[in-house]
Amino acid sequence: MNFSLYIAKRYLFTKSSQNAINIINFITAAVVVVAALALFIVLAGFAGLKTFSLSFSNAFDPDLKAVPATGKVFTITPDQEQSLSSIDGVAHFSKVLEERVFLNYNNKNYTPFIKGVDTNFNKVTGIDSIIRLGSWLQPGQDEVVVGQTIASQLGIVINDYSDLLEIIVPKPGKASISSLQEAKPYYNKLVVTVGMFNIDLENNSKYVFSDLQLAQNLLKLKANQISGVEFKLSANTDEEIIRTKISRVLGTDVLVKNRAELNDSLYKMLNTENIAIYLIFTLILIIALFNVVGSTIMTILDKKANLKTLFSMGATVKQIRRIFFVQGTLLSVFGGLLGIVLGSIITGLQMVFGLIAVPGTNLPYPMELKLENYLIVFLTITILGIIASKIASNAVGKRLIEI
Repeated sequence: MNFSLYIAKRYLFTKSSQNAINIINFITAAVVVVAALALFIVLAGFAGLKTFSLSFSNAFDPDLKAVPATGKVFTITPDQEQSLSSIDGVAHFSKVLEERVFLNYNNKNYTPFIKGVDTNFNKVTGIDSIIRLGSWLQPGQDEVVVGQTIASQLGIVINDYSDLLEIIVPKPGKASISSLQEAKPYYNKLVVTVGMFNIDLENNSKYVFSDLQLAQNLLKLKANQISGVEFKLSANTDEEIIRTKISRVLGTDVLVKNRAELNDSLYKMLNTENIAIYLIFTLILIIALFNVVGSTIMTILDKKANLKTLFSMGATVKQIRRIFFVQGTLLSVFGGLLGIVLGSIITGLQMVFGLIAVPGTNLPYPMELKLENYLIVFLTITILGIIASKIASNAVGKRLIEI
């Protein structure tokens, strides 16, 4: 066995004659374990929170979406629709039209986006699962489904045919409203609200769903003019290959975006928060690993007589330094591994039994075990432990041994 490793293991796992040294070593090991445990649980919590947050948008957003490269709308031909249907890996696709509108209900106003969708929309997304009140749209009817926030702000009553919701859009043109000679410088449509959905705070206040034909008629667009095509892909398909095929069919005037690109702000926010929390806990971990430096130096002073004996027997200063470098590294690695094991157990218990709930709700706090988190915690502890051990082992010098 390697000389330095053998001595380091003896120093690490055997008690010192000084009780104070034993207490210091125990506290150091406990600090490393708790630091690794805390970092692992925080990363598991953020992984679960990210999955939980994205689950709401995943029920609403498609796997891929084609949008105009410039402008608000583009034209799709029947031949292009047929070509899209024949792409292997495209399970369903839906034509949509989005535009900001003005809502008026009982003299209360709101300015969301209207999203006209065709009959395939509920096959592309999980929209049926997020209808909280009422029902989904019937094709060809003057009906809308609104977000929970919009319904609350306007006081909308579902399926109230006696009090209809008015949708208003300005007429296109460069002249100001005051300069127009027309009695109505806008288009409007009275519709009945047949359903209310609940996704998340942003989308609940952003969208009003209608039949695609209703939205096109309201905006005075042709039947082949849309603002997007949303796709649901078959299982076990290559997204990039299908994305390329869709781009070839629709041409260069259309961009094809995946779910991450459609929610880039949400992904950036979650990733930024994750990195920020990791850096904060890493800073705490660095402070905690100063205990390794202190513990190793105390062990060096406690074993001073033994070091003289080793030096007299032919051990070099470099070999003696390596003993304490290996000791500190082993302490960090074993402490980190124990912290990861305990963190995995606690995370598993939370995932199975939901011991901690989200404040103000009965919903268990989401957590998730991911391989990358195991690697991040282990590598962080190991690298910082190696640095701390290197600093501490440099305290060994020839002068110290000879005194």
